[in-house]
Amino acid sequence: MTIENEKTKLISIIPKPVRMTVTSGKFTLNNKTKILVDENCKKNGEYLKKILDPATGFNIPIEDSIKSKSEENIIILSLDSKQKTINQEDYILKITQQGINISAHASIGIFYGIQSLRQLLSEKIEAPKFVGDINWTIPCIEIRDYPRFKWRGFMLDVGRHFFGKEVIMQILDVMALLKMNVFHWHLTEDQGWRIEIKKYPKLISIGSKRKETQIGGFSSFGTDGIPHEGYYTQEDIREIISYATKRFINIIPEIEMPGHTKSALASYPELSCTGGPFEVSPLFGIHKDVYCAGKESVFNFLQDVLNEVMELFPSEIIHIGGDEVPKDRWKECTDCQNRIKNEGLKDENDLQVYFINRIAEYISSHGRRVIGWNEILHDDLEKNVIGQYWSGLKSIIREHLRNGRNFVMSNVSHLYLDYSYEAISLSKCYAFDPILRKLEEQFHQNILGIEAPMWTEWPQNSEWLYRFIFPRLIAVAETCWTPKENKNFESFKNRLESFLKRLEINGINYTKLEETI
Repeated sequence: MTIENEKTKLISIIPKPVRMTVTSGKFTLNNKTKILVDENCKKNGEYLKKILDPATGFNIPIEDSIKSKSEENIIILSLDSKQKTINQEDYILKITQQGINISAHASIGIFYGIQSLRQLLSEKIEAPKFVGDINWTIPCIEIRDYPRFKWRGFMLDVGRHFFGKEVIMQILDVMALLKMNVFHWHLTEDQGWRIEIKKYPKLISIGSKRKETQIGGFSSFGTDGIPHEGYYTQEDIREIISYATKRFINIIPEIEMPGHTKSALASYPELSCTGGPFEVSPLFGIHKDVYCAGKESVFNFLQDVLNEVMELFPSEIIHIGGDEVPKDRWKECTDCQNRIKNEGLKDENDLQVYFINRIAEYISSHGRRVIGWNEILHDDLEKNVIGQYWSGLKSIIREHLRNGRNFVMSNVSHLYLDYSYEAISLSKCYAFDPILRKLEEQFHQNILGIEAPMWTEWPQNSEWLYRFIFPRLIAVAETCWTPKENKNFESFKNRLESFLKRLEINGINYTKLEETI
């Protein structure tokens, strides 16, 4: 091993950059340091200042790089349209004893360069107030970096248990530090409807509340007798979207359909096949009552809901779920059977394809694109619908990939963060690779990337939630970003120690490393 590689081993950046060269010397941040920005980097400059100032106690000035005469003790943020780029997320970070230079083709690259710079500083840079008796030194290094996958995601289910906007923002902050860029927000479930829809107020007055919650595991029917409720106002959602956008994170909302809908049916029972009555379910698992696929009123309702969702969320992609839909009610429903007959469908499975296609066409007519869990897959499914794989035959997924369909990989075997560490250890999570075996190389590009789901049947508070998520989401982030040949679990564990200290300083709980392997 070369001396250069020995030096590189001391760098604790996660995800591990594509290329690093460590040289001799250090740059020292002090009260004379300046941030120099060009016209397009002012917001990133302000973001960097907010990171550096509290812990250091420095009031680092931001100056126009064109007008400034400073040549030393500077941090330069600059866009370079001529810079050779793999994609818009590339960045180059150069640190010498005289200064720091982060350059990129686009603002998002500058932002990611800042995250690497942040991790080169002491973990104490995360402190919200002044930390004395510390020299803020950074090793001299050159980094050229870009992501392996364009989709680097995390999904949070807030339907089973509700978590407030402060928790969401805290998660978004960690995602930004990890260079993750997709937050999939699972907003509706049998156990709770969490998004305000102004046209249908009962979704909140009824659908966001349940009397109690199942406890004791999936095989138990015991409940705790404790009411649970919560929802996000549209103003909350706008605030969270703005927060995410500043961190270059796209929020993809999920409005589950046609199954996992008891909270909506409790609010508006006429949307079902039977007419109810229903209650917001205290029990987890799969429920037979789903949206009626034969009633026009159901599609009118869903279009109204989606109109408000698309008005709120700028995301080009809308998630509609589509998983775990029992057909029992449809088989007995006159409206559904008439729909099957009138549309020339074969059976209830074809009826689900009709349902999903109709919603996908509506969303497409508004310039958006649908993603759904892999149960929606069918040869007749609209071609531009993205599949999200979680379970089932991979041979079917391979065929869809070969036929040009895009996929996000969320394999239950490696990426379900709600599973115990005995079932999915940190090492198993880190070992995951989304490229399917026997898939020809020309189709690899159809796999957009990775998303780790966090379902919330059991975590009842943020401390418990974070123990499930961390440190496994950190491993997922490295797989999303770092070239496969650069990954090494022992190296990751060594770098992880520094990252976990950053979580501690930010008040974020996690499972201890010795309990995760």
